[in-house]
Amino acid sequence: MDNNINLEVNIAGLKLKNPVIAASGCFSFGREYSRFFDLNRLGGIAVKALTRQPKKGNPPPRIAETPSGILNSVGLQNPGVQVFIEKEIPFLRNYDTAIIANVAGDTVEDYEYMAETLSNADVDAIELNLSCPNVKEGCMAFGSSAEGVFKVVSTVRKKASKPLIVKLTPNVTDITEIAKAAEAGGADSVSLINTLLGMAVDAKTRRPILGNVTGGLSGPAIKPIALRMVYQVSKAVKIPVIGMGGISNGTDAVEFLLAGASAVMLGTAGFANPMAWIETIDGIEKYMIENKVKSVTELVGGLIV
Repeated sequence: MDNNINLEVNIAGLKLKNPVIAASGCFSFGREYSRFFDLNRLGGIAVKALTRQPKKGNPPPRIAETPSGILNSVGLQNPGVQVFIEKEIPFLRNYDTAIIANVAGDTVEDYEYMAETLSNADVDAIELNLSCPNVKEGCMAFGSSAEGVFKVVSTVRKKASKPLIVKLTPNVTDITEIAKAAEAGGADSVSLINTLLGMAVDAKTRRPILGNVTGGLSGPAIKPIALRMVYQVSKAVKIPVIGMGGISNGTDAVEFLLAGASAVMLGTAGFANPMAWIETIDGIEKYMIENKVKSVTELVGGLIV
């Protein structure tokens, strides 16, 4: 690392050594990827979505490959918040990396409970998942309307003492109205985009490939949509934006920073390339050196239009 380059960012009180975060859902709790690289290199880890009680998820098949991406209908399988606190936080605290707890619920009360419980746990921030398209209740029911987002965020804000990030769904008519509602409700930051609702069909069997019929599309295929929405939202709200959706390398990440993101999240890219996160950090640094940029914050919103 070039000592003259400053990769540090501050997302509304969440201090990161660099702007690259492992996205929730694709990184689990970091144990598997710790075999490939030093987790200390990451700016942060957004852990797999947590629910109040353990959740088994949706019936298989739960993953389907698509051109330039994947569809998933995992359905928030996780061990529950208490197991995370007892077993996974101690592991993650072996590393000097910010822990972002992603939470999902079926009711507003679920989100309240999770926010209060995790505010008393050793995590650095809470990411409200109001955008998972693979569950039949909660999440999307709240996240698809400005009223629903405001209701959940404003209620949770009273219980959350940690920086509060709200993860937005792209499956809406106007993403800026949803982002404004999150900001009005007390969000410290918004992260976007989550997956786009999609479907895959097997022509031979005449059946859906996914056991849940539909799933969330992620990967390079959604990058242009994600960039557009990050750009729009960064112009519509005053709180920091964390961008994600199809990022695979440093160039992709820089594009999101220029479009208005203060940090980025990578997920799907790691399935094909377990070193994607590290290569992205190195790629951002290389870009900064080549373009004589001293601080990564100089890139944020630097798009010339």
